[in-house]
Amino acid sequence: SRQMIPGNLSGLSEFKLLGFSGISHLHPLLFVVLLSLYILTLMANTVIAFVINSDSSLHTPMYFFLTQLSCLDICYLSVIIPTILENLMVGTVSISKTRCAMQMFFFLFFGVAECFLLAAMSLDRYFAICYPLHYTIIMSSRVCRSLVAGAYICGAAVGLVHTLITFSSPLCGSAIDHFFCEIQPLLDLLCGNTFPSEIQVIVVAVFAILSPFLLIIYSYIRIISTILHMASAESQEKAFSTCSSHLLVVTLFYGTAGSMYLRPKYSYCAPVDKFLSLSYSLVTPLLNPIIYSLRNKEVKGALKKKWRKSKNV
Repeated sequence: SRQMIPGNLSGLSEFKLLGFSGISHLHPLLFVVLLSLYILTLMANTVIAFVINSDSSLHTPMYFFLTQLSCLDICYLSVIIPTILENLMVGTVSISKTRCAMQMFFFLFFGVAECFLLAAMSLDRYFAICYPLHYTIIMSSRVCRSLVAGAYICGAAVGLVHTLITFSSPLCGSAIDHFFCEIQPLLDLLCGNTFPSEIQVIVVAVFAILSPFLLIIYSYIRIISTILHMASAESQEKAFSTCSSHLLVVTLFYGTAGSMYLRPKYSYCAPVDKFLSLSYSLVTPLLNPIIYSLRNKEVKGALKKKWRKSKNV
C-alpha cells in the first residue's frame, strides 16, 4: 500500500495518510466509536483535573502529578485524534509537510513527557512510603514543579531532535501507511540505507522509554521491600493501595509503547502498529482517570462531594 517514487523527493510539500483504507466499509462505525471515546476521554480527564484543583485536601504532590498526567493525556490525544476522524470522514488525507512535522513533534513531546512524568510519580510514591517522615521536605512544591518541568524539557528535546533528523533526510515516497505522522511509517519513506535512522529511533526509545521505566522498576523494588518489612497487615494494605493505580497505568502505557518502539524494523506490521498506536494513544488516556478514580478513595470521595454539591445547587 506504500506509494514509493524513485529518486529524492526533496521538493515534497505534502504527504498522504492512508489511514484505515483497507476497511473503508467500517469508516462510519469507527468514526462514531472513536469520536465518542475521544469526547469521553476529554471529559474524564477534565473532571479529574478540575476536582483535584478545586479540593484543597487533594493539594498534595501525588495529585499534582495526576493533574499534570490528565493535562498531558488531553494534549497527547488531541494531537492525533482529529486527524484520524478526518481520515475516517474523507478517506485518504493530504497533510502538508509542515503540519506533519508539527504533528510528529507534539506527539513525541507529549508522549516522552508522559514517560518521565510517570517516573516522577513513582519517585513520589517511593519517598512517601520509604521516607514518610521526610516526605514533605523532600517532595516540596519546588521539587514537584522541577520534576514536571524536567519531563517537559525531555519531551521537547526528543521531539525536536527526532523531527529535525527525520524531515531533513531525503524522502522517496509520499504515502504514509498510518493514520497520523508516526515515526515508523515515515522511516519507510527514507531513501537509501535506513539503518542509521533505525538506530536513532532505538537509541531515543531507550532514553525516553527504557530509562524512566528502569527508574520506576527500581523505585518499586525499594517500595515493595519497605512494605514487606512493615509491622501490620493494615499498613501494608494501605501502602499497596496507594501504588496500585500507578502500577496499572505504568503497565498499560509502557507495555504498548515499548512493544511499538523497542523492536527491530523487520518485525513491523502496519495493521498491528496501527492497533498498538490506538492502544497507547486512545485507550490509555481513557483508562487513566477511570483507574485513578475507581481505585482511589480520596478521589472517589472528592467526586462524590462535588456530585452532592451540584445536586443541591
